[in-house]
Amino acid sequence: MPADQAEGLRRRGARQPLRCIHCFFDAAESTVRFAHALHQCGWTSLLIDSRGQVWADSPARSLFDWRQQIARGQSHTLPMPYGDGWHAPGMRADEPALTAAAQRYDCLLLDAGPNAPDWTPQPDAAQTLILEVNPTHASMLHGYALLKTLFSLGGHASAGLLGDPGACARLQAACDRFLDRSSCRNLYSVAGEDDAFAALAVRITSEETGSTARYKTGNT
Repeated sequence: MPADQAEGLRRRGARQPLRCIHCFFDAAESTVRFAHALHQCGWTSLLIDSRGQVWADSPARSLFDWRQQIARGQSHTLPMPYGDGWHAPGMRADEPALTAAAQRYDCLLLDAGPNAPDWTPQPDAAQTLILEVNPTHASMLHGYALLKTLFSLGGHASAGLLGDPGACARLQAACDRFLDRSSCRNLYSVAGEDDAFAALAVRITSEETGSTARYKTGNT
């Protein structure tokens, strides 16, 4: 079933806050797959290549880096099937220029990488963290630290887990035990799903529409 391409226009017309999704995936390609899954649910994304791996070898990259683009008042985004991409290594979510640049999209995706040293929210946006968890102490410790910071902020925040099912379950259990239970209601795992990216997209888009988003693997 084709995506509802008018959904994004209705959301922006209703002046709903921008959704900022921070993707802590092992591979940059996973963020791109997730952007496609969101597009199948009707959302248009601006994907920020903040670790410089999505378009590291692309000939379409700008001669000017993202800081020079901002100084010149010209952001050189790349047209993609799911929205647009911006090659911006080192850009953080609180970069002031992002607020204006992201307004015409349904969501802002930041490809943060699995071991990003810190996490910064996008001001005035609904925050979502997507964590790929593996069964190592470092991965679960890093995930717990990120979730603790996220849920301590209050406001509209949520987080999704994927990766190793056992590791995701242990991380959820730690959050349930040590973090505020009301916040942990917005923490969920899709580690057991056949298509974790589609499941994440359905969950996130449904959070705002209040209805069941529709997705079929392989739709164009």
